[in-house]
Amino acid sequence: MTVCGTSESIFLPDEAATESYGRALAARLPRGALVFLRGGLGAGKTTLVRGILRGLGHTGSVKSPTYTILEPHDLPFALVYHFDFYRIGDSQELEFLGMDELVSADALKLIEWPERAEDHLPAPDIEVRLVPEGGGRRLEITFYC
Repeated sequence: MTVCGTSESIFLPDEAATESYGRALAARLPRGALVFLRGGLGAGKTTLVRGILRGLGHTGSVKSPTYTILEPHDLPFALVYHFDFYRIGDSQELEFLGMDELVSADALKLIEWPERAEDHLPAPDIEVRLVPEGGGRRLEITFYC
């Protein structure tokens, strides 16, 4: 069980460990949560999302929605919106997507590159930061709830 206001830090040595952590994390993410995923290019954000989606029962491919901005996944037990704001030049662009409605939906919202649009987003329920460390990455997660 996840306790609101807590943080964790874990070293993930490779892609497989990152995906595995995502699978386990899926069970801890409340329906409707807004999750910010932070980290540079290649930090493992999409790999973590792939693990989360696999943990929720998704069996198809998982790609970063860098060009589409949003990739919805209607799974048997959850609706998941996977966003990637890397290509957002101006956060005003989100108004055309109907972002207010999407963010308030009863869906798990996973947002890569939230810093590109933070002025148009509510505060996250959960924040994940992936930082390169040695040959792997350090995952730091905070549950604000």
